[in-house]
Amino acid sequence: MLDALPRILLCLTALLTLDQAGAAALQASVVDAEGKPLGEAVLTLSGGPAPTAPPGKAVMDQVNQQFLPHVLAVRSGTEVSFPNRDDIRHHVYSFSPAKRFELRLYHGTPTAPVLFDKPGLVVLGCNIHDWMVGYIYVTDDAWFGVADEAGKLSLDVPPGHYKATLWHPRNPDLLPVAAGELDVPAGGLEKRFSLVPGSDPAPAGTPPPARDDGGFGDAFRKATREAR
Repeated sequence: MLDALPRILLCLTALLTLDQAGAAALQASVVDAEGKPLGEAVLTLSGGPAPTAPPGKAVMDQVNQQFLPHVLAVRSGTEVSFPNRDDIRHHVYSFSPAKRFELRLYHGTPTAPVLFDKPGLVVLGCNIHDWMVGYIYVTDDAWFGVADEAGKLSLDVPPGHYKATLWHPRNPDLLPVAAGELDVPAGGLEKRFSLVPGSDPAPAGTPPPARDDGGFGDAFRKATREAR
């Protein structure tokens, strides 16, 4: 048995090496029409081998009277918890067709997470603080990510041919747009995507001005047009 141990370890090492080699890094950057970084853009890829791992869990925080992250992307079947880290109560809800739910006034973290089992955009609001707006982008695509403030994201995907889709909070009518097709080789790929969003919304987490625009109501009206 002891004599066989080195051979067993060698086989395990080979399997781990093959598993790591099965994924290639897609280094993506998203820019606007002027070539400036576009943070909070969601990139999804369809095609290629489907992941075998089940959907995981995610968190949408509430800090300083804003949703963090402002944009969260999850795979269909993901359970999302909504902790409230503020010293005041929040009342989180959504009327979006992809997920209608309500978490009545609460502190801390609700006992049960919310299951997002249908693809689509879910616009979040707070019934107490109208300026609080957040987005959960639910996708059936296996590979996805959200760009950081520099407009960059990295996806570990199997080499193959993919169709890309982009979404951003400033997309017209909050609808995703096709972003072309790409081949990811075994050695990885650097790819730049361009997206032309609409005008800037009101800053997330900032109490609105006297006029009522850019808040939850406007975001929700845009999102529901897709379902008509």
